[in-house]
Amino acid sequence: MLGHMRKHKTFTWLAGLAMTLVLAACGESTPSAPPPVSESPTVTIADMRFTPDHVTIEEGDAVTWVWEDGDISHDVSGDGFESEIQSEGSFTHTFDDAGSYPYVCTLHSRMKGTVTVVEG
Repeated sequence: MLGHMRKHKTFTWLAGLAMTLVLAACGESTPSAPPPVSESPTVTIADMRFTPDHVTIEEGDAVTWVWEDGDISHDVSGDGFESEIQSEGSFTHTFDDAGSYPYVCTLHSRMKGTVTVVEG
């Protein structure tokens, strides 16, 4: 009987672990298509992420990042643009050329985003 109880506890623990891993994996989503074009979008930096993590704008439009993550410092760094490391305030960059511009927080490499610039 004791052996059966140990097997049951082990199974229950493994089932709980499996469910935790499945739920964690569900939280990681990748957008399948870029969002619609937005004029002067704002990206919020909070909870150790960029929200939204993907914006689409037209050539000549700007994106503004706003820090709202308490005392945690972040930056925004991409090809041709980079903010200061800061824990408050904002940073705005104007994108003149069409293309895809991935960016990261250099202090927290899992924080990633993309600006897609389309012809106007």
